[in-house]
Amino acid sequence: MSGVTEGRPMAELAALLADGTRADICVALLDGRAWTAGELARRAGVAPSTASDHLTRLVRGGLLVEERQGRHRYLRLAGPSVAQLIEALAGHTPAAPRPATSLRAATTATAMAYARTCYDHLAGRLGVLMYDALLAGGRLDRASGLTLTPDGWAWAAGLGVPVDVLRAARRPVVRDCLDWTERRPHLAGGLGAALCRRFAELGWTTPGAGRAVRLTSVGRTALAETLDVSDESLVPAGPPPQGSGRA
Repeated sequence: MSGVTEGRPMAELAALLADGTRADICVALLDGRAWTAGELARRAGVAPSTASDHLTRLVRGGLLVEERQGRHRYLRLAGPSVAQLIEALAGHTPAAPRPATSLRAATTATAMAYARTCYDHLAGRLGVLMYDALLAGGRLDRASGLTLTPDGWAWAAGLGVPVDVLRAARRPVVRDCLDWTERRPHLAGGLGAALCRRFAELGWTTPGAGRAVRLTSVGRTALAETLDVSDESLVPAGPPPQGSGRA
């Protein structure tokens, strides 16, 4: 009987995400920013009063945290572990194709699939490619759980990543996170977040629409060199034709 009792918190957590509106809100917050209640209501397509009730439940359930500034109520995910949970759940959902309703929608979907932020680290095809390249280059090791090797620490330091801060932080240095579009892991943890910031500082990436991230021409050349991959492997695909049924 104790097993039933121990499983109830997990069931309560699952119930929080079993509602489509609450799930939409959590996915919107994967960009790592704090949104107002009104913005989240518009994103979820519900009335502000309806959104307020859902947001209160998500805060009480520990998935979101809120900050008040004057009349505004700002909400964000409670932390990287919540973001990883949301992304992992999305990665386990059926990959049902949705037809593109416009060229803009198709272009945005393609950009998101190529590279986007997952809370504070890179996801999409670019994130998975980086993860695979670091493993292939001996900078990551999975022999006894995912770890950063000595070569990996030296590589990160060479890019200007503050490795002393990573070593001292309570957050795991490296974690794998199931990518919901690629259905394979990308790099999370402290290093994943630090690399996402560093690439932006170097001008290798720039923000795109929503959570999408664009790889600059300078970034493509630099990443190909530092990851020891072909330049062609970093070229994003174009959007599918309208009405193709792909998104």
